[in-house]
Amino acid sequence: MHLAGILQDAIKAIIMDINEFVEKFAEQFDDTDESEFTPSTVFSQLDEWSSLTSLAIIAFVRTDYGKKITALDIRSCETIEDLFNLVKSR
Repeated sequence: MHLAGILQDAIKAIIMDINEFVEKFAEQFDDTDESEFTPSTVFSQLDEWSSLTSLAIIAFVRTDYGKKITALDIRSCETIEDLFNLVKSR
């Protein structure tokens, strides 16, 4: 593989994908059906949403994306897409 191809693959790996983020976000919930999770989901209105879920979100963002967010950051977001954009901007 030539250098341009290697760079292109590296860039694809770095670029965050909203669908992947939604999927990983949904994995933090045990009892909520996956079909309820879309970029426009207002996550704080989900029945299963709690402070423990918030901590799980903080941990998954740190582990999977290497980004640090706080509970205050999460509270500043309304939808999963809002949170995605916040994480992406860091």
